Amino acid sequence: MTRDEFGGAYRRGFDLTVRFLRSKGLSLDAAVETAQAAWVKGWEHSDQLRDVGSIVAWVNSIAWNLYRNFLRQTAHFQPLVERFATGQVNLAAIDVSRILTSCKPADRSMLEQHHLEGRPLREMAEERGCSETAIRIRILRARRAAANRLRQCAPRSHVTASSAA
Repeated sequence: MTRDEFGGAYRRGFDLTVRFLRSKGLSLDAAVETAQAAWVKGWEHSDQLRDVGSIVAWVNSIAWNLYRNFLRQTAHFQPLVERFATGQVNLAAIDVSRILTSCKPADRSMLEQHHLEGRPLREMAEERGCSETAIRIRILRARRAAANRLRQCAPRSHVTASSAA
């Protein structure tokens, strides 16, 4: 194949090679670069071409092999993309559930009504026939009892700053 014949094939086939690579999913820039490299490699090995009429298909296969080799080499060096879980776990609900299961039934009812249901102290006091101050004290005692139970259930392997000193 002469230089002029190859030049004519390049002018007719370069855009076809770019379109071929684009159809395989390459970006325009990557397709142009790969097509250029394939046509250069085709010129370097033009003595191996058996059928001059199939030069575009031959160069397209060179281009595809160049791109596949590029992918094999760079696949090991792609940065990891941080992905976040789409399902959100409500950790607060898990903590509240754990706290409430450790409470006495009367304390659990008091804490649920005040903190989870948002019932006013006045309403809770009227229902139980006592003052709002008595309800506040009961809620405070229920919270302290729950905190003590949680401290007792906590793993012993954790050393606090105060116990380490």
